[in-house]
Amino acid sequence: MSAFASWRRDLGIGVRFALAGGRSGAVRTVLTAVGVALGVAVLLLAASVPAFLQARSDREDARQPHWADVTMAAASDTVRFDTASTEYRGDHIGGLWLQPDAGARTTAEPPPGVDAFPGPGEMVVSPALGRLLDSDEGALLAERLDATRVGTIAPDGLSGPDELFYYIGTDTLADDEEFGGRVRDWGMSISSDPLGPELTLLIVIGCIVLLMPVAVFVATAVRIGGERRDRRLAALRLLGADAAMARRTAAGEALTGAVLGVLLGAALFLVARSRAESVSLRGYTSYSADLTPDPLLAAIVAVGVPLTSVLVTLFALRGVVIEPLGVVRQSGDRRLRLTWRVLPGVVGIALLAPFVVSFESTSAATFVQAGSGVVLILISATVVLPWLVERVVGRLRGGPVPWQLAVRRLQLGSGPAARAVSGITVAVAGATALSMLLAGSEEDQTTATGADSSRAQIEVTAYGTSQEEGERLADDMAAQDGVTEALFTLSGYFTTDTSYTEVRIADCATLAEMIRVDACADGDVFLAGTSGEDGSSYIPEPGETVVLPESSDEAATPVAPGDEGGTWTVPASAVITEPRVDPAGSTYEGVFATPAALDRELLDSPLTTVLVSVDAADTDVLERVRNVAWTYGRQVSTWQIQDTTQSEEIHSIRTGLLVGATAVMVLIAASMIVATVEQLRERKRLLSVLVAFGTRRSTLGLSVLWQSAVPVALGLLVASAVGTGLGALLMGMVDLPVGNWFAFWPMLAMGAGMIALVTLGSLPVLWRLMRPDGLRTE
Repeated sequence: MSAFASWRRDLGIGVRFALAGGRSGAVRTVLTAVGVALGVAVLLLAASVPAFLQARSDREDARQPHWADVTMAAASDTVRFDTASTEYRGDHIGGLWLQPDAGARTTAEPPPGVDAFPGPGEMVVSPALGRLLDSDEGALLAERLDATRVGTIAPDGLSGPDELFYYIGTDTLADDEEFGGRVRDWGMSISSDPLGPELTLLIVIGCIVLLMPVAVFVATAVRIGGERRDRRLAALRLLGADAAMARRTAAGEALTGAVLGVLLGAALFLVARSRAESVSLRGYTSYSADLTPDPLLAAIVAVGVPLTSVLVTLFALRGVVIEPLGVVRQSGDRRLRLTWRVLPGVVGIALLAPFVVSFESTSAATFVQAGSGVVLILISATVVLPWLVERVVGRLRGGPVPWQLAVRRLQLGSGPAARAVSGITVAVAGATALSMLLAGSEEDQTTATGADSSRAQIEVTAYGTSQEEGERLADDMAAQDGVTEALFTLSGYFTTDTSYTEVRIADCATLAEMIRVDACADGDVFLAGTSGEDGSSYIPEPGETVVLPESSDEAATPVAPGDEGGTWTVPASAVITEPRVDPAGSTYEGVFATPAALDRELLDSPLTTVLVSVDAADTDVLERVRNVAWTYGRQVSTWQIQDTTQSEEIHSIRTGLLVGATAVMVLIAASMIVATVEQLRERKRLLSVLVAFGTRRSTLGLSVLWQSAVPVALGLLVASAVGTGLGALLMGMVDLPVGNWFAFWPMLAMGAGMIALVTLGSLPVLWRLMRPDGLRTE
């Protein structure tokens, strides 16, 4: 018989054992399939990430105004637009003002997801924004966006189901405005700056950390029920099969569970995919159609998982002698060796070490080498764990009865327990390194703004407002509940053909926030700063006459403050002082005048600025201030003053990693429960004997706890050490200061929680197995 025919026959026998081998074989097959299915579902979700991100990006690009020519003339198919974005309770709400140049007779194409342009005072909203506006939670936002809703944006015009986005119609956009633009088409790719080496490395390491535990779990799941399988193989040898046939039959059993697991995992993925629109992970949602695995990656999962099951089974049987009268594990008399287990880590360090000197390149080969080094280090941590568990439990003696039962069980065979914990070891080691790298990257990507949020918390700016409008804006801000102070400034320029002088008009309290003021009264003028070296900016001297924008005639006669046109003379009593950083982090130079010293109407295109101080205990005061600013038109902006700012990329990366880590942690917990249940089934007869001899259930329950706790504790110890060292190495590669040495503490807490979860999850099975009928045999 050819080798192919032998493999086909023996694998077929293994399939029959798995599917028709009685209750015991069926349970083992189901456990293997469930374990593999969980891993396959996660892998398919991971394989869908590229399509998910690309679909979101494509829809966002498709709705971007194709603003190619700023001088485009109005036509029947053109549209004026302006940004209408806002924020509400930390959520960004995107939007556009739209004004078709031909009005209702327009032939312009509406943006994607919209059937027709909203008219003036009308708006179309995304489904998520509509739900928010209708809820009590969105009451303040509904006051701001009080236009009439006439439609809902379709999915092809939104990045995701939970995106907050809207279009609002208007007829107030003018061609001479500095903001907005005119378009004829929709769709333009928004380019972004490439990520730096540290952020790219962060993404690479994140993918490795999230996917390696899944691979370890799948490899562990196919080894479920190994002891019962070995006894069946011994019976097969008794019937005349040789050792090679027995191994191929075992591979057939594992292959069956793996194939069923792939099918079940695909089903779980489809169920999760169908519910994608109703699930939000830290603000990320997806349309079901977006979660489409990459065909190549899906094929790798579909073929690789069953193939891995065969290879892992054959590898597991390398140290097992299957004889007709029993099974002898050669490893029982031979202690595990450490040398080859450390070797992958040494090679991994060697791959990463050159990058400590220089890691400037962003080529694919560089990141492949870096990723390979990280993978080898994590593999080394995984394979070192069984050696460590064997050495440690071999030295344990004495203690309470539950402790002795657990230790003795681990001494007889710590392999299954160590394999069950290997996923935690990889996840925690990688997460610790990732936490250190993420913390360092966040610090590197965080920039001090120079602002002082203790002096003011909100800045409101309005372009082109008159004196009366600016004062009314400040008064309306001050009248809001939760606002403790509103400081109003009107700023503009005195200009000439070759230079300009910045001018700010405010009361004494406001001026004290921008310049050094020892004494101030209405009617005072202050001069702060120095003239620019290139002559473009100019600080006049006390008593000097400056030409006002309304009158550039050099022969103009001096006029009193408040008169129109002509010139203005800086009072001889003007105080020379120094500028001061204002609460928003800005430093200004020029002329600082109180209202009685200079008529605000003399300023050219004034800018109104209101610095608002609020009661920190009032969580909605920011939204009330935004509502007031919204009523003053599109050219009024509201900014929350922050002491530091952080790049958007690091926010996105952190969110993605947290979403992936949540899924992996759930998978690991499920894998440990499945592995523990399998180990309990293997010891069904022993548990029944112990109960028959009077052992209390609480004693056996505690023994299960200790059997999980000891390997997990050792795994966390290895993971913390490896993760901390790997994190320090990675931070050195991207030239970040090494810190956050205690990043492993949250991981230790997670491990303790998993021990409790696994124990509670396995107790029902333990109680069911502790019955006298477990002594029966066939």
